[in-house]
Amino acid sequence: MSEPLLAARGVSVRFGGLVAVDGVDLDVRAGELVGIIGPNGAGKTTFFHTLSGVLAPTAGRVLVGGDDLTGKPPHAYAAHGVARTFQTPRVFKEMPAIDNVRFGLEFAGRTRQHAHDAFDEAETILEFLGLADVAAVPAGGLTPSRQRLLEIGMALGARPRVLLLDEVAAGLTHAEVDASAQLIRRVRDELGLAVVWIEHAVRVLMNYVERVAVLHQGRKIADGDPRAVAKDPAVVEAYLGEEGEPERRAA
Repeated sequence: MSEPLLAARGVSVRFGGLVAVDGVDLDVRAGELVGIIGPNGAGKTTFFHTLSGVLAPTAGRVLVGGDDLTGKPPHAYAAHGVARTFQTPRVFKEMPAIDNVRFGLEFAGRTRQHAHDAFDEAETILEFLGLADVAAVPAGGLTPSRQRLLEIGMALGARPRVLLLDEVAAGLTHAEVDASAQLIRRVRDELGLAVVWIEHAVRVLMNYVERVAVLHQGRKIADGDPRAVAKDPAVVEAYLGEEGEPERRAA
């Protein structure tokens, strides 16, 4: 089996006496579309922070392409091909949409390595995302759903090998959520990226990913085919305090 592009090895994060992430392992290989789910407070976003260099783990290691980047800053992860979005889109609101994407193109400084790196032009990225018509519009003037798309465009501009998406569906309508999910699938299928996607809208995520990992109270309690994971007794029990079985949540 090929070496994972992104690997977490026993990653833990503690804030004083609080253990937010507890010994989590995760392998992500080229071309995989992996979802991460879990009840509120499961440690999903904290774990994501460690995978992108935003937060150094208290224990454990994070490797990208076999290189140990544990404790390195976010720009080191970007240089190795990891890009991410955030729960609340981080765009430059005063700048036109196209300049936001140009910032992404300049940020990582990565050279062309794959066919999808033909996305060297901000215009091409905006067209792929369906944002060509708002290229000159300041990012702050875009709808929340389009700001989320723009942030994905900024991440694609960094020429990643692995794209980390955090709560893409937050605040969107059902139609916008489904459209976003279809776009994420296109990113994997057409650009060949590995995608790791955290989502609270479990129904949508389970329908689109090929593998799902479940966090509960900071620990990984399941990892596998979405249909099998949805029936795992430990997963069902973890969700009972919210709205029931995971495949029914957000339906």
